[in-house]
Amino acid sequence: MRDHRRGEHAPCPEVWTGRATNRYQWLLALIGAACMALGIALAVDSAWTSGVAPLVMAVVGCIAAGLLVLFGTLAFVHVALRVDEEHLEVRCGHMGVPRRRIPLSQVAGAEFAPHVTPRHWGGWGYRWRPEKGTAVVVRRGEGVVLQLWDGHTFTVTVDDAEAAVHVIRDRLRPHRPGATR
Repeated sequence: MRDHRRGEHAPCPEVWTGRATNRYQWLLALIGAACMALGIALAVDSAWTSGVAPLVMAVVGCIAAGLLVLFGTLAFVHVALRVDEEHLEVRCGHMGVPRRRIPLSQVAGAEFAPHVTPRHWGGWGYRWRPEKGTAVVVRRGEGVVLQLWDGHTFTVTVDDAEAAVHVIRDRLRPHRPGATR
């Protein structure tokens, strides 16, 4: 819930936090867990009559595929954005890895992007495209696009991205000498 109407500029909080979640990736995580369960079931219930090598390959393959899908999707179920006085920090998943911390001194500008989609970035997750820059995309929707002083861009999907842009822009404004923050 907002304390101000859209378009109004409220005083910036000391620390702004935002988050975006993709509930559909839980389904992919469930598929990964099912692959692991299949590998374990093959290892436990197999008759071992056709030879050890094919059984080991099937078990290892199922468990490896399951782990990759499970941990790959759980890492990008949600993204958390935190903006304080000096840094912007993006953390992914429940463990906060991968994480990117960008000093605001490296940010030239921030833009609101109303429609960021995984399709434009090649899927969910931490993405890089030479013509577009780097992005953390966990769902379709609004996001923040940062222009960095080195010419790169960094995009992140987050709920209430417009408020994040206002906070970032306010922190980028040069403050008068002697003024208190």
